[in-house]
Amino acid sequence: MTENIISEINLDLVFKCNQFSHFPNKLKDTKDKLIFEDIFWDKVFLSWIKIILKKDDYKLPNSIFEKKSFSLGLQIISNQEIAFINKKWMQKNGPTDVLSFPIISDEYLNNLEHIELGDIFISLEMAIEQSFEYKHSIYREMLWLASHGFLHLLGWEHNNDLDLENMLNFQEYLIKQLD
Repeated sequence: MTENIISEINLDLVFKCNQFSHFPNKLKDTKDKLIFEDIFWDKVFLSWIKIILKKDDYKLPNSIFEKKSFSLGLQIISNQEIAFINKKWMQKNGPTDVLSFPIISDEYLNNLEHIELGDIFISLEMAIEQSFEYKHSIYREMLWLASHGFLHLLGWEHNNDLDLENMLNFQEYLIKQLD
């Protein structure tokens, strides 16, 4: 794909973030506060889409590489909300850090110019806990979780250790490309 075609990529991001009045005091770093901005996430996902479209050595549906217009949803929610979604849709108890609900099928993709990738839900509380646990910023943890959910929206699965290792390595690659 030429650079010209890649520059024509469009993204429609539906971003929602709950009111977390008790969290801003914990977020001292200006970079951390970017996670609450829709324009930040728009740039992140658009960048990741362009990176992925330049590569053809990943196991993603071929029809993705022919598209120019994408949309997805991202919601930053509480542990209580993600636990409810986890129970309702995944039949699992308790909160989790990230859930993604892809809408990808080759048959579906082949007939559309615009691709609705699906929705990603991230628990801010879990992200903050994990950022302390892994000793990095909430900014980095949110990018990590968003990249994981995003790759699932693109059809990436990790059914074995090798697939998981490849996915985690690619997440790291995507995050480093933002710097």
